[in-house]
Amino acid sequence: MKKTLALALAVVMSLGLLAGCGGKETKDPANNGGSSSGGSSQSQQGGGSDASDPTIPEGGTVGVCIYKFDDAFMTTYRNSLQEILESKGYKVTVVDGNNDQAKQNEQINTFITQKVDALIINPVMTSAADQIIDTVKNAGIPTVLINREPTAEQMSAYDKLVYVGCNAAQSGTFQGELILETANQGDINGDGVINYIMIQGDPENIDAQLRTEYSVKALTDAGKEVKQLNLTRGDWDRNRGQEIAANDLAQFGDQIEVIFCNNDDMAIGALQAIKQAGRTVNKDIYLVGVDALAAALEEVKNGNMTGTVLNDAVGQATAAVAEMEKLLGGATYASGEQSVYVDYVKVTPENVGDFMK
Repeated sequence: MKKTLALALAVVMSLGLLAGCGGKETKDPANNGGSSSGGSSQSQQGGGSDASDPTIPEGGTVGVCIYKFDDAFMTTYRNSLQEILESKGYKVTVVDGNNDQAKQNEQINTFITQKVDALIINPVMTSAADQIIDTVKNAGIPTVLINREPTAEQMSAYDKLVYVGCNAAQSGTFQGELILETANQGDINGDGVINYIMIQGDPENIDAQLRTEYSVKALTDAGKEVKQLNLTRGDWDRNRGQEIAANDLAQFGDQIEVIFCNNDDMAIGALQAIKQAGRTVNKDIYLVGVDALAAALEEVKNGNMTGTVLNDAVGQATAAVAEMEKLLGGATYASGEQSVYVDYVKVTPENVGDFMK
């Protein structure tokens, strides 16, 4: 079954932490099912057998594994997780995987040796999901996976496992809609074709795959003709975003009408290249990202980005802790009921003030 719970925007604003993630709906990843202009909501695919009042172990310990600390979005996410967990009285240890799956595997094993009560894991690689799930299952530790979603089949191997994230297809769709909402719907030169470049994150990551696909699908579903001038892997990195955009602007020049970036860090890098090339966002080129990082919000406010998409780090951290406590209280999850999604929100020049401190 699927139930929707409102996550009050006031919670996000009060914590002052706004920031992208991904996931795929089991049946239809294009079904975003949420508001596009305010507030965010939590959608649960299934829900397990809930325990009404989870028993928190005295001095309960939680191990949190983050794929790498210098990811801007995951910095906001892990800080939110730590704040929420510690406010509830948990003893929390957060470790940096340094984008090294072998290192993260060692960290997980160390937590198991230390007999933590629960684990929250942001996998370095989705391809390592089987190994991670097998490890935590054998240890019998309730586990919440975040940000990078395994398949439903993989998760079904362990009934004390749940994934919390976002529907990355929704974020891609919203990026495309931001372009469609411009005065010329992205066709700056009026030739009937929207020429774009795509700066992709990690192509193994489901977020990158679905954002790449659905940002363009939103345009074609609206009847627009599109032409991809280039697609390059940027690994979520600001410097790579700048480098890729600079190379593409040098190669394709005024042909480029839209730059899609799978996250805000790469978009901010691309913005630097746009300025260096003498182009002007929202005049002769459009630029969109995902995450609603503070720096990106400022650029949207100042007219230097066409828009971004809120990846609700606080909402996801809140949901991750709530699911962890259900597991600690004895909840189990049946196959197909192990994914919880938090909605994305479109951020435009008109509503950007709602998401700034």
